[in-house]
Order: sequence, then structure tokens, then C-alpha cells
Amino acid sequence: MKKQMMAMAMATTMVAAALSACGSGSASTTTAAATEAAKTEAATTAAAAEATTAAATEAAKEEGSAHAGQTYKVGIMQFMDHPSLNQIADNLKAELDALSDKEGVTFDYQDYDFNGQGDATTLNQIAAQLISDQVDVIVPIATPAAQIAQSAAEGTNLPIVFSAVSDPVSAKLVDSMEKPGANITGTSDFLNTNAIMDLMLAANPDVDYVGLLYSKSEDSSTVPIEDAKKYLDGKGIKYIEKTGTTTDEVSQAVDALIAEGVDAVFTPTDNTIQKAELAFYEKLQDAKIPHYAGADSFALNGGFCGYGVDYSNLGKATADMVADILLNGKSPAEVSVETFDNGIATINTDTCAAIGYDLDKVKEAFGPLCTQIVETTTQKEFNN
Repeated sequence: MKKQMMAMAMATTMVAAALSACGSGSASTTTAAATEAAKTEAATTAAAAEATTAAATEAAKEEGSAHAGQTYKVGIMQFMDHPSLNQIADNLKAELDALSDKEGVTFDYQDYDFNGQGDATTLNQIAAQLISDQVDVIVPIATPAAQIAQSAAEGTNLPIVFSAVSDPVSAKLVDSMEKPGANITGTSDFLNTNAIMDLMLAANPDVDYVGLLYSKSEDSSTVPIEDAKKYLDGKGIKYIEKTGTTTDEVSQAVDALIAEGVDAVFTPTDNTIQKAELAFYEKLQDAKIPHYAGADSFALNGGFCGYGVDYSNLGKATADMVADILLNGKSPAEVSVETFDNGIATINTDTCAAIGYDLDKVKEAFGPLCTQIVETTTQKEFNN
């Protein structure tokens, strides 16, 4: 009986042990499966995280240096050689160099920098050459150069970013200043003609006969000359127009104005007249006639007063626009033409004295009409 009870006890123990062993195996299997699932999930999560991080890193790299190491060919078409346009070109190049360093790219203009010297045939050849060279953008400086570049690039997707175009709409370069509408935009040295007329009368309220000196070959002069006529008609002031397309013709036109006995001469941002300024400014000084014009370069070359934009800023802004279009994919058709404050009056102190004006009185008269007054003397070039 005792042996039977012991056997039964052992059997019970074995059954319990067996049950215990069975239960232990099931738990281990479950735990292992869960552990394996957790490992798989963790691995998947880690892989996803790693992929996301890699994508984000790559996106960041692309965003920061999408153009790093690239070279962009920038074609420059300068209409002619004179101080204002030279100042634009110099500052355009300096800003392109600075942007090259900043963005890690190369704006190559050295091999594509040309000056048409005021000759339409030469400018057409330059435009054709730049297109043949497959430049990434053309930067024409002054209205005639911009018109030739636009015509040459017609039917292509080549961006054109002009500089120093006084009236892009009248020149038929853009549909509007806000929405150019084609593959062209740029910076404008739009002239506030009435403001110059105001300066003229502020310096001498007795002016009653004004000479309008300009070139008929330049579209940029058309609108400001018409504006000047309206202003003078409104004041009851008489005027006479004289034009020229070469330096000799301009000099003869000045002789005619002096013979007429005009009290002052007005010229808009006319490249032909500016180029001739050094050839005639002394004639106006001797006749005691002040020459008012639409750019500081006239004053630099002997004119009494130049009123308009800061051409160094114009050059820099043009370069910034070039970079924005090439690096950021902006469409010229949607980039508004940029204009600037026309409140800077530049007075040639040599000429001021020569025509018998008191500089302090002139500055006092000009003060309320300008944002800035700059003094200069007669030179041949700007010192940038």
C-alpha cells in the first residue's frame, strides 16, 4: 500500500512535471516570437528612420549646393563706352564675382564681354556670337543693345536681363514693368523729367527759353523729351529742339542753341549726347548756359547738373537679377522690371563756378527737391 501510494505520488509528480514542462515550452515559444517580432519592427523602424534621415540630408545638400561647382556663361553687350555704362558694367562684374564666391558657382563673363561702341552692325554681330557660344544669359546695357539682343534671341528660350533701359515699355521690350511677358526683364534708369525741370527753375526762376538737346536715334529720349515739352508748355516757357547722331553733329547743335540765346539746356539719359559732352561742355560754360541731364555722368564730363539713379547700384541689382534667374529658376517673364529712386542730383562745381552760379545757393535751392546732392569735378571716368 505504501509502495502503491509512492508510485501514485511519483506518477502525479511526473504528470505535474510533464505539464510544467509543456507549459514552459509554450511560454518560451511565445516569448521568442514576440522578441523576434520586436526585433523585426525595430529594424524596420530604424531602416525607415535611416532612409528618412538620408533623404533629408540629401535634400538639405541639394538645397544648399544644388548648383555648387557649376559654371554659367554670362554674355555682356555694352552699347558704347561712356562713364555711366562703364560704371554699370564694372559693378555688374564685381557683383557677379561676389555671388560666385557666395554661391559656390562660376559666373563666367570674361570670355563673353563685348562693347559695341555705338555701332548697330557690331552689336548684331556680338549678339549672334553670344548665341552661338550658347551663353546662359545675355545682359545688354542700354536700350539699343537690349533691342538688338531681344531681336537676335527671338524664338529661343535664352534669358535676357537688360540694364539701363529708361523706358522698356515704349522701347517695346516688355509688355509692362510688372509683367514683362517674354523671356526678358531687367533694371531701368527711368527718368523723372519733371523733377529735372523743377531743379532748373529752382536754380533760376527767370528761365524763359530752354534748349532740348538729344539724339533722334535713341528711343530712350523720346518720352522724356515729350514730357519736357508738356512741362514747359504748362509753365508758358518757350523751347527749341536740336538733335545730333554724331559728336560733330551734337557740337553743331550746341552752337545753334547758344546762338538762339537759350537760358538752359536739357538732355535726357541720351547716350549719344553723353558721349559728346566732353567735346562741347566748355562752349556752354563760356556762354554761361547750364546743362541739365538725366545721369550723373553728364556732370562728370562737364555738364552743370546730372539727375538720376546711382549707376553703381544699377549694375549690382542687374547682377542679382541674373543670379536669381539662373540659380533659382525664375522666369524673366514673371520678374518685374526694377526701377530706382531718382532723387540724386550731381553738381559739377567747376561748371557751377564757370557759369556764375553760387554753389551754396544752388544746393539750398535743390535741397527740398532731392534725396541727395553730390558734388563732382570734370573728369573722364568714374573711380569705382
